[in-house]
Amino acid sequence: MMLELNAVSAGYAGADVIHGIDLTVGAGEIVTLVGANGAGKSTLVKTVSGLVPARAGTIAFAGQRIENLTIAARMHLGIVHVPEGRQVFSGLTVGENLGLGAYLQRGATIDVAARRSAVLARFPALRDRLDALAGNLSGGQQQILAIGRGLMAEPKLLILDEPSLGLAPRLVDEMFDLVRGLRAQGLAILLSEQNAQMSLAIADRGYVIENGRVVLTGAGRELLQSRGVAERYLGTGAAPHGAGAGSGELARRLRVLLRA
Repeated sequence: MMLELNAVSAGYAGADVIHGIDLTVGAGEIVTLVGANGAGKSTLVKTVSGLVPARAGTIAFAGQRIENLTIAARMHLGIVHVPEGRQVFSGLTVGENLGLGAYLQRGATIDVAARRSAVLARFPALRDRLDALAGNLSGGQQQILAIGRGLMAEPKLLILDEPSLGLAPRLVDEMFDLVRGLRAQGLAILLSEQNAQMSLAIADRGYVIENGRVVLTGAGRELLQSRGVAERYLGTGAAPHGAGAGSGELARRLRVLLRA
């Protein structure tokens, strides 16, 4: 396994937010975290990247224990976290933001220009905006920039925290297509998403988080069709891509993802 958590607990101040989490992500897998606001999804991904220290349990990446490593050390191993809310540097240009993605490798024998060319080939919308301030981009463009900045580090595991948050429906579809395309290139992805329908539709596996604990896990499409998951997280009493699935537009978008 690329990533393996065993009985991991973590939190803030005197209280744990996640409790005894077991989780795995394999190479070339999309693993989705599903749960309500406050369930512990963001705390969990922050614990993997090192933003929140683990208080108990073990975290292994590519066979190496990492729970006591710094954020920088985890990035050097290939773990890159694209945080919730994009968090681009609004006063810097698009090109400068991309350059910061390779900051930790400065001085190493890497071709930053080649990395940037590869990112721009994937995200041509950024090519004509290299000299624009990141703060002047639309929300969708900022999210693409945040992911592009992460890809500049050439990650082995890409952690995405709420990448569709605040995006228009058309851009949400494009975002999930993008995530699926990254998986097709062999990248492992840990996805924390409020949009349970769309994230489960593209996921190899999913974990349902309640009150900081894993209460259910399974293949993404199996969870998507689960009546219990549908009733609690998808806003419907039936499988969201079957009969009585809610709005016709949502059903259409899900069918597109499920056929891919």
